[in-house]
Amino acid sequence: MPWLVLALLTALSLAFYNFFIKLASSHVQAAVGAVVLQLVAAALGAAWLLKLKLQGQQLTVTGTGLGLAALAGLGVGLAEILTFVVFSRGVPSSVGTPVIVGGSVLLTAVLGLLVLRESLSGPQVLGLLLIVVGIALLARGH
Repeated sequence: MPWLVLALLTALSLAFYNFFIKLASSHVQAAVGAVVLQLVAAALGAAWLLKLKLQGQQLTVTGTGLGLAALAGLGVGLAEILTFVVFSRGVPSSVGTPVIVGGSVLLTAVLGLLVLRESLSGPQVLGLLLIVVGIALLARGH
């Protein structure tokens, strides 16, 4: 499957993630919602891992990989809790989600530039600047 199709499916999954957190935030305390979300995600990941193992696929595991995956888990766990908190304060999904996701994209790009020494073309820099403008406009209106 081409990377762009996978990326769009990922975007769809993240859209459902944010949408359902918004809906759940008025029905469950943030920590409870985050734990349920993480348990379901862990079960899904475990099922996928089991499927790969049963198919006889070699599973690459290194200490560095495990450590970095754990740090990613820390980041997503905090993001889940904070997303529940943001939406429980009445922020509309149409405002909170673009600020959270756009901010994430922007900060990830900055980390890529500073830490990984990646580079951006002119149009890509313009895209990131438009994210900054979009975040400012969304945050100002709420």
